[in-house]
Amino acid sequence: MRFAHKRYYVERYIKCSCCGVLVYGDGIKLPAPDGTQRLFCSDWCRDWTALRDKGEELRLPLRREGDPA
Repeated sequence: MRFAHKRYYVERYIKCSCCGVLVYGDGIKLPAPDGTQRLFCSDWCRDWTALRDKGEELRLPLRREGDPA
């Protein structure tokens, strides 16, 4: 993010490969089956995508704030 005349602007919009939320900072990386890098906003999105890639059941508990990681 940069500063413009009295305003902020975003140089690039980087979205989560799973849910499409904008990723600020480094994010979480996971290689795709074809070898390209994908970027995720959370561990949950990374884990869900990994299950989908393996063809496993797509059920993960939702994590709430304050839950252990």
